[in-house]
Amino acid sequence: MGKTPSHTARSSILGGGARAYQPLDRNGSTSYQPYEGGYHDRQGLVPPAAGASAKESMFYMPSSKWTWSFFGVAVVQAAIALGLEAYVFAEFRTHLEDNDVSHDGARTISTYLSLFIFGFLYQIVLVYDALRLKNTIQVIGLCIYNAGLLVYAAVQMSQIHDAITQLLNPGQGAQPGMYKDVWPVLWPFLVALPCVIALGSVLLGYIAWKLYDEFAWSIYKHISADLRMMRRYMTYQIYISLLKFDFFFFLGFTVQFLFVVNHTTKVETFLTIAAIPITIILLFMAAYWTRRESYIGMSATIVVYLGALAYFLFKLVRIYASDSARVIDYQPARHSLTTFAAITVLLLVITIVNACWCTSNFGKGLKPHVQKRRVEDPEAKPYDQYAGNAYAAGGAYPLGPVGGRVSID
Repeated sequence: MGKTPSHTARSSILGGGARAYQPLDRNGSTSYQPYEGGYHDRQGLVPPAAGASAKESMFYMPSSKWTWSFFGVAVVQAAIALGLEAYVFAEFRTHLEDNDVSHDGARTISTYLSLFIFGFLYQIVLVYDALRLKNTIQVIGLCIYNAGLLVYAAVQMSQIHDAITQLLNPGQGAQPGMYKDVWPVLWPFLVALPCVIALGSVLLGYIAWKLYDEFAWSIYKHISADLRMMRRYMTYQIYISLLKFDFFFFLGFTVQFLFVVNHTTKVETFLTIAAIPITIILLFMAAYWTRRESYIGMSATIVVYLGALAYFLFKLVRIYASDSARVIDYQPARHSLTTFAAITVLLLVITIVNACWCTSNFGKGLKPHVQKRRVEDPEAKPYDQYAGNAYAAGGAYPLGPVGGRVSID
C-alpha cells in the first residue's frame, strides 16, 4: 500500500517548495502564526501573498460571450439607427427654408428625430447598467423597450409624411417649392430604420434568453436558495427597472408637448418645464427610499405617482376631447403623443402596484441584499474581502474544524 503524501509534499506540487509551511503576516514576514485549524493549516498550502488578489475594476466590462453579444448588438443597432436618423435630419434641414423653421411641420420633424436619437443613446446607457447590475428584469425590459422603438419608428414615418404634406401646402404659410422632392429621398431611410430595429429586437430577445440563465445563477448565489427572498428581490428589480423606463417616456411626452403643441398658456408651459427636474429627483429618491425601506418616503412617492397618473389621463383625454381649436393644436403630434401618453399611463399603473408590493416587503430581510446595487460574482471575490482583520494579508482563514459531512459550494 502506497504512503499517503505529506502536507509538505502536496505544498511542493503546488509550487510552494519543500520548506515547512510558514504563513505570512500583513508585512509579508513569517512572524504571524495562523489560526489553528484554518483552511491552509489543514491542507498544508501556502497562503496567498499580500496584494496577490485581483482588484475589482472601477468600470464594468462584459465578462462572458452573451454579455458581450448583448452589448455589441445594442451598440451596432444604435450606430446604424443613429446614422439613418442623422442623415434624415440633415437632409431635411438642408431643404428647410429660413422662413419655415418655426412652421409646425418643421418643428414636428425636428422634435421626432431628436427624440429618437436620444432614445437610442439612452438605450445604450440602460444596456450597460443592466449588464453591470446583472438585472435580468431590466434586460427583458430592454427587449420590450426595443420593440417600443420599433413602434415609434413606424409612427414616426407617418408623422414625418404628414408634416411634409403640411409644408407642401401653400395655405399653411410654408414655401412648398423646396419640399416636393424631400419625401422620395427620405422614404427609403425611414423604411430601413424599422427593419434594422426589428432585426435587433430578434437578436436581443435571443441573447436575453441566454442571459437569463447566466444572471439567474449569479443572483441565486447572491441571495441564497430562499424562494421567498428571491421573489422579494425580483420585485425590487422590477421596480428599479420601471423607474428607468418611466423617465424616458415621461420625458418624451413632455418634450413633444413643449415643442410641437401650439398655443399653450405660459403657466402650463412653465409648470411642464419645472416638472422635468422634479421628476428626475423624484425617481432617484424613489430608488433611495426603497433601498432604505422608508415607509414615509414610499408613501409620498406613491401619492406623487397617483397625481402623475391623473395628469397623463387628463392629457390623453384632452388630445381628442378638447374644443375644436385645441384639437387642432394637438394635430401635428397627435399619434406620437397618444403613444407616449398611453405607454406612460400603463407604466405608471404597474409602477404604483409594484411600489406597494415593495413597501409590503420592508422589514423582511431584503435590505442587506439591495444596499449594494451591483451583484458580485462570488467566484471572482478577492481574498482581501476580509480587509481589516488579521487574515487580509494572506494568513490562514479561520474556517473552523472540519466536519464529517462533505458539502459542495
